[in-house]
Amino acid sequence: MAPQDGPMHMIDRTPEYEDFMRRLRDFHIERGTALDSEPKVGSTHLDLFKVFNHVVAQGGYDKISEEKLAWRRIAHELGIHSHNEASTAFALKEKFYKNLAAFEIRTVHNQEPPPKDILEDVTAKGAGLLTRTRENFKGIRQSTVGASGPDSAASGDDGTPARERPVIDAGGSARASRGLREAPAQRVIFQPDTGPSRTRAAAAQQVPNHTNSPNMSQHAPGMVGHHGQRGPSLFHRPATVENMASQVEVYQPRHIKALSLRPVHTPSSAPDDFLKTKRQQRQASQANQGPMLPGTGFDGPNIYTRCLNALRSRVPAEQAFALNHLVKISFERGDKFRFDSFPGLAEGLVEKALHVGNLFYHIDWTVSWDSTEQTSDVGLLDGNSGTPDIIERIRDLIEKELPDVMQTERYSDELLLVTEAVLTLRNMLTLPENAHYMADFYPLKDLIIIIMHLPAKDSLTELKHMALDMAEQITPFLDIGSDDPLYRTLLWQLTSDDRGTILTALRALGRISVNLEATNKLGDVPSQTLERIVSWLLLNDDELTDACLDFLYQYTAVVPNVDNLIRSLSPHVLVDHLTRLLAHGAQKTTTEKVLAPERKIPSRDEIASIPEDLTQELLKIDEPERVHAWVRSFFEEDSQSSITQLSAWQAYQGAFVAPLKAIGQSLISPADFIRNSTSVYKDSNAQVHRDPADQQQRFIIQGLRARPAPLSVDGVEYKKCEWAQDPTRLELKCGKFYLDAEQMWNHVMVDHLRVQRNEQGQFDNVEREYMCTWGSCTRYNKPTKMHLQDLARHVNTHITSPPQDPTSRRWVIPAVTLAVSNEETQTQRDERNPNLPPQAAGIPLSAVLILRNLARNVVKTDAEEELVKAQGSDGSERGGWNEKLFRPVQPRLFEILAENRALAPYIASLLEYVRVEAAEYGSDSE
Repeated sequence: MAPQDGPMHMIDRTPEYEDFMRRLRDFHIERGTALDSEPKVGSTHLDLFKVFNHVVAQGGYDKISEEKLAWRRIAHELGIHSHNEASTAFALKEKFYKNLAAFEIRTVHNQEPPPKDILEDVTAKGAGLLTRTRENFKGIRQSTVGASGPDSAASGDDGTPARERPVIDAGGSARASRGLREAPAQRVIFQPDTGPSRTRAAAAQQVPNHTNSPNMSQHAPGMVGHHGQRGPSLFHRPATVENMASQVEVYQPRHIKALSLRPVHTPSSAPDDFLKTKRQQRQASQANQGPMLPGTGFDGPNIYTRCLNALRSRVPAEQAFALNHLVKISFERGDKFRFDSFPGLAEGLVEKALHVGNLFYHIDWTVSWDSTEQTSDVGLLDGNSGTPDIIERIRDLIEKELPDVMQTERYSDELLLVTEAVLTLRNMLTLPENAHYMADFYPLKDLIIIIMHLPAKDSLTELKHMALDMAEQITPFLDIGSDDPLYRTLLWQLTSDDRGTILTALRALGRISVNLEATNKLGDVPSQTLERIVSWLLLNDDELTDACLDFLYQYTAVVPNVDNLIRSLSPHVLVDHLTRLLAHGAQKTTTEKVLAPERKIPSRDEIASIPEDLTQELLKIDEPERVHAWVRSFFEEDSQSSITQLSAWQAYQGAFVAPLKAIGQSLISPADFIRNSTSVYKDSNAQVHRDPADQQQRFIIQGLRARPAPLSVDGVEYKKCEWAQDPTRLELKCGKFYLDAEQMWNHVMVDHLRVQRNEQGQFDNVEREYMCTWGSCTRYNKPTKMHLQDLARHVNTHITSPPQDPTSRRWVIPAVTLAVSNEETQTQRDERNPNLPPQAAGIPLSAVLILRNLARNVVKTDAEEELVKAQGSDGSERGGWNEKLFRPVQPRLFEILAENRALAPYIASLLEYVRVEAAEYGSDSE
């Protein structure tokens, strides 16, 4: 027994297990295969839920089967133990193959499993289930005929386990050492010993008779005892040459019976008797054999051939069977179900679908393949070159009187078969190979035309939509003109009020000859149809708008069509709609472009002078709070600026040494001043800076920047007097600070203008020459004769400017930026070169391409020549249709050119067409 490292395998009937088994049973019922819900491997019942999950976790059936001895490992991991590992591994693989392999392909790999005749009905030998088909599996079976042994399977456990044979010790024979075969050991029939278990001592001494003892013949040479024998025995005697010679004697039977021989008739020895014997055996076998039961004997053709033959049999029951299965096959196996692989399938489906004519008209549509046949039968369709007058024939038919609400059983059954035939065609045509194959099949085009001209009944809506789907699939492979019945039928569908009909018809028309080198001319489109298409652009329906734009792009690519469009509707309305669609789904974004980065004004060691009123306020505060208040008034926080400790100490000393001495107080020590001044702001600290150039040390306070004007104790900024006392040296300003505007105004009047107050305490409004030297004022930069009142009003404009926020960082010059607006519309990556920037796509791209077609082709039309002549005769503005159509929208086009990066190349190309034409007309007028 093999070692059992893990727990024994058993079935856990959990809710998950029951749900899994239910889904597995449904799958096998649908597939038509038998499920063994609790298969046995040896004496162990398998838990299929555990087995499935474990095998899938290890990579699945194919991966495990490709690995050597992998199924033995899986059995060991699942707790399925046996003394014969090879047999257990093969049994486990076979149970998974029969019950779970197809389920794994469907649920895990999302593929359709191979048919059961090449999966469940054959042995579990080999791997490659995911790629197994009838063709390649047939080749594998033929190539493996006669292969056997352990080397014939990839996994080491694929073949049926052979019976284990005992290994013969080659070293026990001298002949084996030379590579020769050794004779197998003699097989002697076992004869049980019926004598007493204990032998008498006297009997044990009868050595000469031991060779005649029947029990001696039971043992192979080299055995030393008898089962169940105790006490002294002749086998316990010392080995001698005589004993060994006696033990190797071969058993001889007592009675020899002669075999009876009879002659055997063969084709060479007795030909007549041989044939006679074979004939008698065949007759006896036929006499005993009953009639062949249904489902036995030859399996018959596959489902594809069966459905094809049933469809062409014209038996209603057989056709119903065939169409029911063909719908499923075309939907589930559409990628492999091709018309060229099943000759006659297309003809059978079209023939059945043509029966729809007999349901509503008194006609039987049939296809004739005889090109020489001349007949006046209206229902006879030309299968070789199509039926050019089929629309006229349909119009002349007389419709049957059938109620659309109440229908007969025959009508419903026949309409169901017709619908299934059309649905099978529609499903198969979604494969491009089938669409290309059927594009030259004229009966299919006739069928589409017939269906689209059926009466307007609710029961036929689905059938007509399927016919339009077929037209959409085959038109890319068709080169049809404006007189083709299919083209006229599709144009007629644009007059419908059904959105699905309009949408599919537009797609079918827009895709004509897309996969061919021919040009889709789209000729003879009625004016009413063009007006409807333009009006649909106003709807909030992206799918319909996209289909309309595709049609208009194909239509405007042809010069005669542009001429017809200009004459049929108001072209400027179309241009306005297309210009509006250039911004369809657009998102406006604004980004800031930095023209000049942010910079800071370098800090300076010059500290503002202290105002007298501020000095008096600070003297009321004791040390070290006075230092803190002084630092807050004259410095602001800046982690990247610094000031020398010496300049800070000198400014503080110059401000308070005399006032403190006058009131009998001493000044704080320099060390205490430095320590307290660095504790005001959190990022300020005292540092020693060494200049790399001259290697001199500078003692600084890092994190402080001198304010341009001090703050009061309450945090209000002082106003600095910027009056220049000497008009010849305007750079030398007064520099005194005042907190109140009135104080500043009195200071200017008295100290700078030298105006004295009269006895009433007012200034006399005298007239003389005055000059303003405030800051960089240029109003009165030269002596000007005026009254003092006028100058006072002017000075008041300087000193009453709005106060600035003291916490604002005025020493930071903001970056110079430019706001750039961007307009982003739908884009997509180029699959051929994904490293390129995203390219324009969707509705905006279609709109700009139509505008470019108009600008390029309108100058080649007859309408352009007529407009130019009319403009030249009445002397109005020249420029032709391009000038008339695109001049009103040029500002918007230039805006999109500047803001929409994806559409910019297309807009530039459009403007180039417009401006070139306008320039040519301008040169002609000159």
